[in-house]
Order: sequence, then structure tokens, then C-alpha cells
Amino acid sequence: MTKARMSPPAIGPLLQKLRKERSLTLDKLAAASGVSRSMLSQIERGEANPTLATVWHLSQALGVEIVDFVGGQSAERRSNIEVTAASFVPEIRSDDGKCVMRILSPANEVGRTELYLLKVAPGGTLQSSAHARGAFEHLSVLEGELVIGSGDAMAVIGVGGIARYPADVPHVIRNTGIADAQALLVVTLPA
Repeated sequence: MTKARMSPPAIGPLLQKLRKERSLTLDKLAAASGVSRSMLSQIERGEANPTLATVWHLSQALGVEIVDFVGGQSAERRSNIEVTAASFVPEIRSDDGKCVMRILSPANEVGRTELYLLKVAPGGTLQSSAHARGAFEHLSVLEGELVIGSGDAMAVIGVGGIARYPADVPHVIRNTGIADAQALLVVTLPA
């Protein structure tokens, strides 16, 4: 699997803009987020690719939702069709660097229905804490095979299979195979 990167033109300047709007120095944001000053500087310059955990810590420290934080991308209107170039679709990576989530859902759907294209390299793991009470995930495997865990339950899902499971408990998506896996992930949250 090629290394997927969060688009530097989108995340770096947005991080800097949000930080300055809140009158935070790099040192203050580092202290609030737990992300080192040097890493923050590298992200702002587009020299570092933050992991999902790093983006989460930054969004919490800045008081914004993750999707809002990475969703400030540029879109073009063509009559009644909104077009976002591939380079502006936000991507976030798991801690192990082997899971890439492309955020496909529009920002106005955050908190209701979220849609992701998930790519998982062999040995990749996407570990998630419990989401809001009543949250559910619907995962449709497009390539490869994935192991899904939700609470104490586990299941192996192959190409064309769909797993639906509670996401209001700790859950995991893992690629234990030898080939890349790809899936559509829909997260539904209670109203």
C-alpha cells in the first residue's frame, strides 16, 4: 500500500489559522494537545503527516470536531454539483500508519451519518473507543478480508460481505491477511 498523506495544503494552514485565531503559541498548543512543538511546526509547514490520534488531540485542544478540523477543504460548484478534487478529500491515518480513512461525508452530516473509504494494509488495525450511545457502524468490504470486533464479539468479513455492529462499545477493524483491504464504512449516530 502506498503511504497516504493528509493533504498538506489543507491541514497545515488550517491548523495555523485555528491556532492563531485562539491566540495560541506553538508551545501553548503543544501543552494543551500533548503534541510536541516540533511536530506542530512540521504539520503547519506540510512536512509531517499527522496520525488519527494526533488529529484527535489537536481537534480537542482547539475545540473543534475532527471532521470540521480536516473538512475545511476547497470545493468547486458546477451548477448544482459540488466537486471536490481528490487532493482535497481529507485523509487521516491510524497510529500504526497502516489504516487510511478518506472522509467522504459532507461536513453538515457530521453527528448523524458519516461515510468513510477505509484502506487497511496487512497488519493494520483501526482501534476505536466507544462512540455515542446508540452509534452503529456498517462496514462493506470491497477488497480483501477484515476482522471486526465489537465488544466481545468478533467476525471475519470477506469481499462483498457487510458487517453491522454496535459502535457505542470499544471496537476494532483489523487486517490479518497478506493483501490490502478496502471497505466503505458508514457510521450512524442517534438523533
